[in-house]
Amino acid sequence: MSSRIHECIVRIGETIKDNKDFLTDLDREIGDADHGVNMARGFTAVEDKLPADETDIGAMLKKTGMTLLSTVGGASGPLYGTAYMEAGKIAAGKTEITAADFGAMLEAAIAGIQKRGKAVKGEKTMLDALIPAHDAFMEKANAGADLVTALDAACAAANEGVEFTKTIRATKGRASYLGERSIGHQDPGATSATLTLETIRDFLKE
Repeated sequence: MSSRIHECIVRIGETIKDNKDFLTDLDREIGDADHGVNMARGFTAVEDKLPADETDIGAMLKKTGMTLLSTVGGASGPLYGTAYMEAGKIAAGKTEITAADFGAMLEAAIAGIQKRGKAVKGEKTMLDALIPAHDAFMEKANAGADLVTALDAACAAANEGVEFTKTIRATKGRASYLGERSIGHQDPGATSATLTLETIRDFLKE
């Protein structure tokens, strides 16, 4: 029987694969036109490697991160791989997570991305979705909201972050070569990060 964490990660992979062409089209405008393709390939590998009956959330996230790191090309592999592995450290040994746990996991993922990518908010990256999402999540969680309610706020903030990336110039990665021409295009990494949060939220609502 498949564990809940296995089902959730598989669902994230399905979302990424369903949006493969959309993410690749976004990346074609400002990058290497491979974000969706690479991420879909990575999650196909994740599905092949994850033990379906494992209930340790931290162990599953670590394995997911290591697999993405080794199979996803470009910047996405190291960044997403690091994010999952850092979140996994917080969830080590846990079979269930609270809102406080998830907030700490998201914070650790963001810190890992910042360290690996040498990036900050406002540079047209996935951080422009994830940092506002974390802030909104913690505001709700600290006020006593449950995990799903806090995730609702996080997803709304992440979507606003994606919209924000259309208004700014890229200063990181391949997109930075375009300079001012990168304005008007939404960041594919911010988009895939938002899709990930929405999938987790929707999964937990079931």
